[in-house]
Amino acid sequence: MNRRRHRPALIVFVVVAAAACLALGWWQWGRFESTAGSARNLGYAMQWPLFAVAFIWGYRRFVQLEDEAELEDRMAAEEEAAAAGDGTAASAQRAKSAASSLTAIPEGFLPSRPAAASPADDGPEDAAHAEYNRLLAELAANDTPRTDTAKEKQ
Repeated sequence: MNRRRHRPALIVFVVVAAAACLALGWWQWGRFESTAGSARNLGYAMQWPLFAVAFIWGYRRFVQLEDEAELEDRMAAEEEAAAAGDGTAASAQRAKSAASSLTAIPEGFLPSRPAAASPADDGPEDAAHAEYNRLLAELAANDTPRTDTAKEKQ
């Protein structure tokens, strides 16, 4: 579990984003109080602080989810070590892989993908389709490459 507890870059990002949201809220409040202000400015002035709270809440939730995952990994490793009777690194690694397999998507959860058509299935099955393909081939054979009309005029 060599995860860093606090990521300085992420903390700086959250603080800057929250401060920017609060500054934009303050700016919208000033616009609302001006003579050209409208109810729209008041609405934005109230929304921007909520965006700042959302940044802080999102960071806090991210940290909580990381802590939960780390705790689950640690508990699984301890259970595996206790079951095996030794505290070797191999048993801890097996416990970590077992814990990560619990988060995998179950086999029957997603719908199956349609299989690609085999080369045998590419042929036309009805006479109208075969006739259409024959006409296209005939038109392609009769088609002559066109030359540029601008070059012919010169």
